[in-house]
Amino acid sequence: MADIELNLTEKQQRALQEIAFRTGKTEGELIHDAVDTIIKQRLPSGRSGMVEARGIWKDRDDLPDFGALRREWERF
Repeated sequence: MADIELNLTEKQQRALQEIAFRTGKTEGELIHDAVDTIIKQRLPSGRSGMVEARGIWKDRDDLPDFGALRREWERF
């Protein structure tokens, strides 16, 4: 596990302590939960945006024939 330094404002630290007290979790556990939540929101299924975007144009019929365009660029 990697160690990361985290600087919080006093307000953030107090809120984190309060939530830890109310939930019975440690501050570290809460921070891990928060990071996991961000990762799930930003990288659904743990995949990169490129992987998630795969196939988004597959049903479009207004696009040029990319194979033909690439063949035009080939040099002999």
